[in-house]
Amino acid sequence: MPALESTAPARPWRPQPVEPAAPVPSWQAMRRLILWDIDGTLVRCGDISLSVFDSALKAVVGRPPPRRIFMAGKTDPQIVAEYLDLLEIEPGSVDVAVVLGELGRALAAAADDIGHTGVVMPGIEAILTRIDTDPATVQTIVTGNIAPNAAVKLGALGLLRFFDLDTGAFGSDHADRRQLVGIAVARVAARFGRHFAPEEIWVVGDAPNDLVAARAAGARCLLVGTGRIPVADLAALGPDAVLPDLADTDALVELLAS
Repeated sequence: MPALESTAPARPWRPQPVEPAAPVPSWQAMRRLILWDIDGTLVRCGDISLSVFDSALKAVVGRPPPRRIFMAGKTDPQIVAEYLDLLEIEPGSVDVAVVLGELGRALAAAADDIGHTGVVMPGIEAILTRIDTDPATVQTIVTGNIAPNAAVKLGALGLLRFFDLDTGAFGSDHADRRQLVGIAVARVAARFGRHFAPEEIWVVGDAPNDLVAARAAGARCLLVGTGRIPVADLAALGPDAVLPDLADTDALVELLAS
């Protein structure tokens, strides 16, 4: 008997679906964490950054300090404590947090003035833009400013778009700047699932306390002479690198990738 032929219509050939490759988690591409200081490094806000302490202290204790103290590299709680001592306020009689609340209100009220009179340091927008588009690098903020004031300063001068401040660390987190790098590293790890080793981290700032904070966490440090301290004095501190400014984007990218 001859073999029966199938009368069912032939099914058209279709390509078999190919399972897409699993995406590489973004954290696997990350190689560097850059922690930026704000005042003197990214921006300069002028006398407003100083006068808001006068306003805050006058609101709480009834009078401004008799003179200005040196603030570079200090946390806002540290600055307030030093001013209270200068004013001969009995320790513990004034809540530093109350003064910091007034400090935040004073700076928020001055945001428009910062936008008009503040300046972004040379090369900053270019380097932040370059890093922002580099999947191998994460950047965030480590600053002595309380968090609300960091947001005001960066926002007023157009830099807030480069940062997720939830991954940063601020004077409102701890009065001791040596603790801030570790806080930021932990927040970055929680956000991205990637814990950066000390040798993968650069702290970029303009004051000795930026170096102290970096060394406390075992991180590397680049000091830049756009703040109040001369480059020669910064170099004498022994940072991993020192530059007069951050205007040379290509050289800076190469340094921070090293």
